[in-house]
Amino acid sequence: MRLRKARDRMDRDYALPLDVPELARTALMSPGHFQRSFRAEYGETPYGYLMTRRVERAKTLLRRGDLSVTEVCIAVGCTSLGSFSSRFTELVGETPSAYRARPHESGAVIPPCVARRFTRPKRRPQLP
Repeated sequence: MRLRKARDRMDRDYALPLDVPELARTALMSPGHFQRSFRAEYGETPYGYLMTRRVERAKTLLRRGDLSVTEVCIAVGCTSLGSFSSRFTELVGETPSAYRARPHESGAVIPPCVARRFTRPKRRPQLP
């Protein structure tokens, strides 16, 4: 329940500057215990989870095409364009610019909970 509060906060406030000590306070845990517990429960670090949320939102903004990659980076709460681009490429498999430039299907009316399940970025396996 306490971890879920922190996860819900990341889902809701992804564009705000969040750090592990602040999220740990939300979960009423020490930062170290929070990181270990979060990873055990959700399979990724708190920072990894937060960046995945940010990339999901960035994909939506980039599909619209009315914002530059830099504007999208700032809108989703990232402060470094390089880190944002690297993480986006790692999760999506193409750069934010390439993703923005290619045509996208117009989204049929799909409930957000279903769309989130099937459009969530997956970590690409590392090449040997």
